[in-house]
Amino acid sequence: MKELLNILIIAPEIPPNTGNIIRLCSNSGCNLHLIKPIGFNFDNKSLKRARLDYDHNCNILIYDSYEEYIEKNNPITIYATSTSSNTMYNEVSYNLGDTIMFGSESVGLSSEILSKVPDENILKIPMIPQNRSINLSNAVSIVVYEAWRQLEFIGSSKIKQNEYYN
Repeated sequence: MKELLNILIIAPEIPPNTGNIIRLCSNSGCNLHLIKPIGFNFDNKSLKRARLDYDHNCNILIYDSYEEYIEKNNPITIYATSTSSNTMYNEVSYNLGDTIMFGSESVGLSSEILSKVPDENILKIPMIPQNRSINLSNAVSIVVYEAWRQLEFIGSSKIKQNEYYN
């Protein structure tokens, strides 16, 4: 299968969130990239319950660092998410192969990582003021489905015959 989008999670901590993201990636055709440290092992019951058997349909890759991800994948466009951004997640034009990066549940993305992404590629999801953040797996879902919508749901069951998988 050709690459749709790359979802990059820095230091995931909560097994059910990662399990839900695995299911999301499996159902939307995205690759899932995880950067260590990972706050659980893949035998965790909560992770297994959330991911069910979807990990067989999802390309999951694990890296020791953000730099290793960059070196091995040479991404053209990276988007990052932050509550402090001025750019809404739906105000950019996504392309096949883009990387969308999310931080850990407790701290999000570090300023060091955010400094490596152009300001216009740092995205936010709107929320009611005074709230800290949206659940990680929900945030990933919101952005993935907007990007996939822009890509006309390429590869989905909506498309009857498609060269995408050929």
